[in-house]
Amino acid sequence: RKTTPGLRALEKAAVAAGGGTNHRMGLDDAILIKDNHAVLAGGVGEAVRRARDAQPHLEIEVECGTLEDVREAVAAGADRLLLDNMDPEGLGQAVAEVRAAGQGSPKLEASGGVGLENVAEIVATGVDFVSVGALTHSAPALDLSMRVIGR
Repeated sequence: RKTTPGLRALEKAAVAAGGGTNHRMGLDDAILIKDNHAVLAGGVGEAVRRARDAQPHLEIEVECGTLEDVREAVAAGADRLLLDNMDPEGLGQAVAEVRAAGQGSPKLEASGGVGLENVAEIVATGVDFVSVGALTHSAPALDLSMRVIGR
């Protein structure tokens, strides 16, 4: 997601070289249920159930913007929750509820509005992962030139 067309492999390798982790390389190795998918399926829970029926071997990650989304995704058996644009208080509540669900609860990933100024506060909520799209979609370009000098 959010990589430059034709440069996905290079950008993913750069993230890994810089110490980051790529949890998905493309659209074929996991399912990401976004808010529009949930609306079209009739809700988060139904979207998870349909995805699981269609591709039982793939990890299912669900974008959750509210605690109600979180509850539905957990109840439906999602493997990972993308906690999208939640403030630290909301993230903390989501973490507490999911951890209270016990063994087999999904991994939690904070995403949206993450920057150097707030990443420590986000990490302190107890999420398992912090997603930073700017690593690939907003990296500054490096201006290189190559000059050939004749003899």
